[in-house]
Amino acid sequence: MGLRGAPRPRTAASRNRTAALEQLWRAPTAQRDPAGRAPSRRKPAPGPALAALTDLLGLAGPAWLLLRAGDQPRPMAAAAVAGLVWAGLRGVRGRYTDRPGTGPGGALGSVGDWLVLIGLLAVLHTAADAPVDPATAVVAVTPGLLIATAVAGVRRWQRSGRRGHRARRVLLVGEASAVGRAAELLNSRTDHDYRLVAAIPVGTARLELDGVQVPGRLAGCPADDDVSTVLGGVYAHAADLVLVAPGPQLTGDRLRRLGWGLHDGGVALSVVSELPGVAAERVRPVTAAGLTLLHIAPPLRGGPQTVLKNVLDRTGALVGLLALTPLLLAVALSVGLSSRGPVFHRQVRQGQHNRPFTMWKFRTMVADAEHLKARLAASNEADGPLFKMRGDPRVTPVGRLLRRTSIDELPQLVNVLLGQMSLVGPRPPLPEEASRYDEREHRRLTVKPGLTGLWQVSGRSDLSWQETVSLDLWYVDNWSVAADMGLLARTVRAVADGRGAY
Repeated sequence: MGLRGAPRPRTAASRNRTAALEQLWRAPTAQRDPAGRAPSRRKPAPGPALAALTDLLGLAGPAWLLLRAGDQPRPMAAAAVAGLVWAGLRGVRGRYTDRPGTGPGGALGSVGDWLVLIGLLAVLHTAADAPVDPATAVVAVTPGLLIATAVAGVRRWQRSGRRGHRARRVLLVGEASAVGRAAELLNSRTDHDYRLVAAIPVGTARLELDGVQVPGRLAGCPADDDVSTVLGGVYAHAADLVLVAPGPQLTGDRLRRLGWGLHDGGVALSVVSELPGVAAERVRPVTAAGLTLLHIAPPLRGGPQTVLKNVLDRTGALVGLLALTPLLLAVALSVGLSSRGPVFHRQVRQGQHNRPFTMWKFRTMVADAEHLKARLAASNEADGPLFKMRGDPRVTPVGRLLRRTSIDELPQLVNVLLGQMSLVGPRPPLPEEASRYDEREHRRLTVKPGLTGLWQVSGRSDLSWQETVSLDLWYVDNWSVAADMGLLARTVRAVADGRGAY
């Protein structure tokens, strides 16, 4: 009498059958590419270790010089301790990880680490009753922050520069419908490191993928040749990553055994999550009772980051208005002289929680543009509730230039200063557009609308309505101050490119 799933006693017959199955398990069904070797695990790059050493020396070296110049006692020991704490802190907070989807943290992350370092050094200073002057110590570790920020920037630049040279060759495995969805998403975007080279469907459903090789097919139920079929596809197409889209026919023990075979063959395995629109930073895996649980942090709706975002918004808007005053005056003069009508265009838009506000822009159309809109309804090129038209006859020559450079949006810095808008966020809709929103689209109004956002750096008016909504919903659920800083930097490039601006 035995337990279901427990190992059974081995007999001569079972040993022979097991040996045959193991041989079948390991034998690929397709020939390896003779010009190359089988995929293998990547060797760890020296980058993280070098970055940690740079942080340690970058803080300890200047600290020792400044402490020594300030006649502080035991400057070498104090600088060494500060450097070790700094490198250890950065390591604990994941600044040296080089996994896909992670990064050095950027300038904002370095500032946060440095503030934590000050707190730790203050605790050590009090506990050890060190004779070092606290003010001098803070000045001494400041160069370490500048060096760490520079190193983080260089690492991020290197990672982005090497993206095309280290793209992962992906073999996609799963049921036809799931494989089709994953393939469509992978092929529709270029801002990732994954290149789809082949797909192996599960079951008998027809798989329609243009330009994607199908080297084999898995049966609808677990089979002894699952691993050999997948490994055959890996070797035939020189893939170094198997991406599995789980489904009713590929889950549980079958997926586990497939993972065993792939890892034994030196092939990396990733599983597609059924959590669309959730950033990796919000997901935390834990294990309980033999189950792998994914804890998902709620979207930011309050707390320190919200306060910091509001401070940065209003500070940035004030600085921007002061710095751009000459440009704003010149644009206002050109708008007023080029066509009849007011310099500014005021329009009621729907803001956070669907509250209306008056949004300001430089006028880029003729004075009676709103009355002419009804005549152009048949020429609308946008889907959904938007109205967009290339070569809109209502746009003035000066207005076309302002739209091409997005300078017409600069008066919205006043709205940001008043707290009605944010520097980064979804675009504010017109009341008639918002009145046609469904429940999903209405979620765009959960946060403040923005002067720029994901739509701005992803194609602007070239995007379909559903693509715009998807980008806005991703931002609403996954925004952070660090992400806002990155979007502001990418906006400069998008404005210079001018793609989708009309």
